[in-house]
Amino acid sequence: MKKLLALLVALILCLTGVIALAEEEDEENYETGDATLDNVLNQDEIGEKELLVVSFGTSFNDSRRLTIGGIEGAIAEAIPDFSVRRGFTSQIIIDHVLSRDGIAIDNVGEALDRAVANGVKTLVVQPTHLMDGFEYNDLVNEIAEYADQFDAVVIGNPLLISDSDFTAVAQIITEITAEYDDGNTAIVFMGHGTEADSNKVYAQMQQVLTDGGYEHYYVGTVEATPSVEDVLELVQAGEYTRVVLRPLMVVAGDHANNDMAGDEEDSWKTLFENAGYEVVTVLEGLGQVPAIQQLYVEHAQAAVNALED
Repeated sequence: MKKLLALLVALILCLTGVIALAEEEDEENYETGDATLDNVLNQDEIGEKELLVVSFGTSFNDSRRLTIGGIEGAIAEAIPDFSVRRGFTSQIIIDHVLSRDGIAIDNVGEALDRAVANGVKTLVVQPTHLMDGFEYNDLVNEIAEYADQFDAVVIGNPLLISDSDFTAVAQIITEITAEYDDGNTAIVFMGHGTEADSNKVYAQMQQVLTDGGYEHYYVGTVEATPSVEDVLELVQAGEYTRVVLRPLMVVAGDHANNDMAGDEEDSWKTLFENAGYEVVTVLEGLGQVPAIQQLYVEHAQAAVNALED
């Protein structure tokens, strides 16, 4: 029995080693860009006014620089009186980037501690979240724990909060995909989805698009409703020969590259191809679009203005 147990343990250890080695090999071949090109914005000695831009984060280096970095840069240019800094809410992403690339990105607690240590008096927090879901509400609660550490604290709104936000985003996403809207192409945006009530933003965006006359545009989610199956059914009811897939997410990270554009049998790309469509994937997060960046600037500026009310 002892020999059998020892053999089983050895087998498990061997299999574990094989799996770990395979994961390491996958990681080595998983090129996401040069992490050193991204400014993680964790410098000290920043003055008494800070604008902390908080994102979920992504380990895709190029996308992080172009999307989150793009939003941060636009805010810094538009609101020069404040020092712009970064915080991520996903510790898994922070740990992954640190382990893989040796790049340290502050989580929200670390960013807030850094602000306190730097003598920041006025703190504006601008999230890059799409909606006021679980992540946004957790952020609000975490900021509240630090409220007495600053003279003034205000939190900006996520991207989609008002009717005017939905109208503006709908106009932007139809403009950047107008070249595909030829009547034979279904233009599908993939959102993340959430179990929170805020998941309704996807149905609302669909309604805004439909009411605006954009009948070839569809919105689905990876982890909620409408699902990819729901969207596929709607597309099949039309007379399309081509489908364009694009993320309705700030970054083009894991979901966009794998769930949407990957070659796995359950990816959106594969599902639409198997249904007989020519598929075009566009790996560009919303944060990379200058007009979307300006919407975040407007929300950040509104938060700054609220300090004077």
